[in-house]
Formats: sequence, C-alpha cells, structure tokens
Amino acid sequence: MTDTKWHPELTQSAGPKYLSLVRALRDGVRRGDLAPGMRLPTVRDLAWRLGVTPGTVARAYQIATQEGLLEAAVGRGTFVSTQSRRLGPTEPLYRQSMTDPDDDDGVVDLRSPQLPDVGQTAALSRAMTEAAQEIGQSWLEYPGLRRDRYCREAAVEWFSGCSLGPVVTPDDIVLTLGGQNGLNVAMQCCLRGDRPVVLCEELAYPGFRHAARLNRAEVVPVALDAEGMVPEALDAACRRFGGQMVCITPDAQNPTTARMGMERRRAIAEVARRHDLQIVEDDCYTAPVSGLDSLRAMAPERAWHVTSLSKTISAGMRFGIVVAPEGMGEAGRLTAQHSYFGLPRPVTDIATRLFTSGEAMRLRHAAQDEMGRRLQILLRSFGNLDLGWQPGLSFVWLRLPTGWRASTFTRMAEAEGVLLRSADEYVLQDGHAPNAVRIALSGGVSEERFQRALDRLRQLLDSPPADLPV
Repeated sequence: MTDTKWHPELTQSAGPKYLSLVRALRDGVRRGDLAPGMRLPTVRDLAWRLGVTPGTVARAYQIATQEGLLEAAVGRGTFVSTQSRRLGPTEPLYRQSMTDPDDDDGVVDLRSPQLPDVGQTAALSRAMTEAAQEIGQSWLEYPGLRRDRYCREAAVEWFSGCSLGPVVTPDDIVLTLGGQNGLNVAMQCCLRGDRPVVLCEELAYPGFRHAARLNRAEVVPVALDAEGMVPEALDAACRRFGGQMVCITPDAQNPTTARMGMERRRAIAEVARRHDLQIVEDDCYTAPVSGLDSLRAMAPERAWHVTSLSKTISAGMRFGIVVAPEGMGEAGRLTAQHSYFGLPRPVTDIATRLFTSGEAMRLRHAAQDEMGRRLQILLRSFGNLDLGWQPGLSFVWLRLPTGWRASTFTRMAEAEGVLLRSADEYVLQDGHAPNAVRIALSGGVSEERFQRALDRLRQLLDSPPADLPV
C-alpha cells in the first residue's frame, strides 16, 4: 500500500532538490520511517506533494534504486528494498574511529576545498584594524558608482602575470560579492528576452545553472572531451537552440580538471564570434598561471573574466572581480549599483590593503603551495587510480573503478565520515552523469586527519559492494 503520510521536508536542504530527496530517502530508511517492503508514492503524486517536477522525483528514485535502497517493480510501483545493503536505523552515520577529540562529529568534508590558514587571519586582522582607524564620512554614505575606484585600482595587481588581452585598467573592473555574484552581474548585463539561452559544459559548476535560472534563462549542455568544451558541439548547439551566452572554465574545468590548449581556445572564440555569443570565463579556481592566453585575451570584445578571493584567501570576504569586455566596465558597474549598490565600504577598504601591501599575492601563493602538499598526499594514496588533476588545483576528479556507482560510493563514504560530491551534482537536468566523484582538498584539518579520510576512501574503493545492483 502506498504510504500517503510520508512527506519529506526539502525546503531547508541546500543543493539540487533531487539530491535533497535522495538524502530524505536515506534518512527515512535509517530512522525506520520507511520500512522494508513499503510502497512509495508514485512519481507524480510525490512531485505534487513536494511542489517539484516529476523529473526531480524520478531522478531521486533512480539514484536510490541504484544504491539498493529501493526496488522498482514494473506495473506495481517503487518499494523500500528488503534486501539492500544499507545503514540500519540504529547505526551511527559516522564511525567513531574518524572522530578527533577537538572535533564534534568527526566529519572530514571534501565536498568543497577548505582553505588552510597560511596567514590570512592575521593579515585580515591587520587590515581591519588599519581600516577602522581611518573611518570617516565616506563610511556613512552609499558606496556609489565610482567611489570604489581606489579598490579597483588596487585589484589590477591581482592579474599580474595573467594574459587578459589589452592592458586591464580599473575602468574594465567590476567588483562583486564573490564569483557567483559576478556570474549574475554578467548575465544581467547580457541576457535579453523572456527565455534567453545560456550554453554551458555538460558537466559544470552548478552555479552556472543557478545564475541562469535567476535570469530566466534556459540552460543547454555542450559536450566535453579531454580538453573541455568541444567547439563543434558548441557550434551545433548554437545552430539548434540559438544562445546569447556561453559559460566556460578553460583553465581548471570544474569538476573534471581539464585545461584547454591554445588551439581549442581559439576555436571556441571563433564560434562565439560567429554566433555573437557573450563568453563568461570562470577563473575562480585559480591554479598557478598557465602561460596560456585567456578567452578574454582572444575575444576582448565579448569575454567576461570572473574570479574571486574565495579559493585562495578568504571565502568569507565575499570579494569577487569581473574583468568586463572592452567598453563594458561602466555597464557592469551600473548593473552592480542597481542590484546591490556596490560592495560594502569595509570590504573594499580591507581588500585594498591586502592588494597594495602585497599580502594578497603572497597569501595566494602560500595557499596554493599548501594545497599542493595536500595534493601530493592524495596522489600517494590514489596514484594508481583514474584521476584527473592539475598541480596547484584544489580538487581532483576520480573516475571510479569497476564495481562502484558514484551515488553508492558517496553514500558509503558519508557513513565513514567523509563527504564527497558525486558527478550527479554537476550534470544538467536529464543529462548523463559519469561514474565519478570530485574530491576536494581540505586545508582546514590536520594532515593526519586528511590522510585518515583518504585511507577510509581507499579501503572502500578496494572493496566494492558485492550486492551492487546491475
């Protein structure tokens, strides 16, 4: 009989709704709310109850079935499995062996890179103290369209050694509340009509699609290969769907770690010109300077180069930088002014001090060096596996060995106290997720804890579940 009373709460969960529903199914099984053999609501019924699309529920049911939590019987419905390998209602979510005395839950979070403290807290403290000593009338006024010029002038230093085309000036720069806000500003400047089209990599940073939805845009996936977005696939997508903007991560593709070569970059820029596409170039995961020309260098009339301090200095600062296309800096700043009146004066004062003192660049390199050491630890543990990685990049892409599915692996890693991101979180709706996971490097825990987390993952990888559904 269908359980008409089960109604999971998804409004408080972060991330895609289908993954929130998968977590609710796991929790329901673990607590005993969903008993073995219980018949679940139909896809359409549960979608109506939760206020989501039927595709969201169907995708969650599919993942939970792959994990062995559910069973689908043709013509009868979907049931809680009576045979699956899963956590019992009394089994703790995280094993005690992962717990340190100074940590509350023993969890090692490898979903997003956690910055090591290589001097940021001390540098921020100094900058804040100096800024506080110079508080004046300007702090009582709105930031204004041009009052952040002093910070834009200082921020130019961040791009030393980068090839962004013609000399970057303060007039080209838009200051934003982090990289995600930078994506929104670029889209707000460029997208027109009731249903504009944004093209992006078929496996992509979820923030691309979130920003597109906020701007009423339809997102169209474009195929990837070992170098990232395929120019011929982009051209074909433009011919079929049109498009006003393409979102690309050429230097450190998230999540696959791919890097475009020069010929590929030139081809992408040519397709963008042919179809009059604006380009958003995401450079938030800053790896060591590659020496390759950026897309903005190749198409300065149409490329929006987006970066931030979040991955190398401080995510809490919410400081982002957009290098707008030639002649579009004022339009970008006007959009920012209309949206959020510019960055808060304390943030621009602190950031300016970090830039002008040289602290920002020093901290950037120190953080990358520390992440490089963490990467070497990971490679020693996983070096014989199918990994995508780059020196200095703070995450790796693990293509799972035979016997594993990404959804099952992330669930069982979670039971061991290690949090990962499955490929499902990067695929666009109705897209195909490869059998892979992204592992971020954590600089926020000791090397010993980081190594123990990797050891747990390695033990799982070497012992795939015998009862994995086929």
